[in-house]
Amino acid sequence: MRIVFMGTPDFAVPSLRALAASGHEVCGVFTQPDKPKSRGMKLQPTPVKEYSLSAGLPVFQPAKMKDGEALGILRELEPELIVVAAYGKILPPEILELPKLGCVNVHSSLLPKYRGAAPINWAILNGEDETGVTIMYMAEGLDTGDILAQRSTPIDINENAAGLFSRLADLGAELLIEVLEQMAQGTAAAVPQDDNLSCYAPMLSKELSPMDWRKTARQLHDQVRGLYPWPAATAVLDTVRCKIVHTGLPGEHSDQAPGTVLQADKRGLRISCGDGEILEILELQPDGKKVMAASAFLMGHPIQAGVQLTN
Repeated sequence: MRIVFMGTPDFAVPSLRALAASGHEVCGVFTQPDKPKSRGMKLQPTPVKEYSLSAGLPVFQPAKMKDGEALGILRELEPELIVVAAYGKILPPEILELPKLGCVNVHSSLLPKYRGAAPINWAILNGEDETGVTIMYMAEGLDTGDILAQRSTPIDINENAAGLFSRLADLGAELLIEVLEQMAQGTAAAVPQDDNLSCYAPMLSKELSPMDWRKTARQLHDQVRGLYPWPAATAVLDTVRCKIVHTGLPGEHSDQAPGTVLQADKRGLRISCGDGEILEILELQPDGKKVMAASAFLMGHPIQAGVQLTN
């Protein structure tokens, strides 16, 4: 098949790599425009652009999708199919209707659950023990198109969003190639989504970062995992604002008030939570510093057991 690929972040690269190796013709790659990064504000290409250039694939970076530029490029490329993976832009109806085989999307959840921008994070934030990927036809609604295939995977209780992101990217690429084979053979079958089972996964923001010790230990553990690496869960320890990078659930109980420091020494940092369970902070990152073990932080910022942390 003659295919145009659309994607932007690291999540999309395995799908594009698999597509390029599958024997299908990738006639063009759409990705978002380069953006300035770091102190020098130097323009940084997207991960999809970097891979595409290394693979000799033609790259297009229209700033908008509704001003006619993208549509004009696509008409010249004449794709039979458009494959989208975390592109970050909404495709207007005239683009959705252009390829004769339609547009398919690689989505990182088991739709209709977690439609939207941050499905991987919200699956962890909500304490799910399973997620997966969905290959679906694209429609005008937000992740509402008919489902072509799904594959599930368990979420380990200590797995963070970065690790799950990588696993789902590979799983999505694998499933995408299987679906394209079915489409080529004419055996692909699509199933409508049940909107009654849907839920939304909105974009993340720093408003989600502060840890509230009145929550359960598991909820706080999931907050740390789900917000890693950005925007990250945060707490104030010894007047120092820290990103909390890695936590553990020792399965121990306390009758102390939520936020009470139970242990703060070379063995670690343990804090009581709202359900009487204990959360262990293993790694953290003070503002302006590198990630370090909690025990290393405590060497320079000693905290007495019994201190009450604020929410």
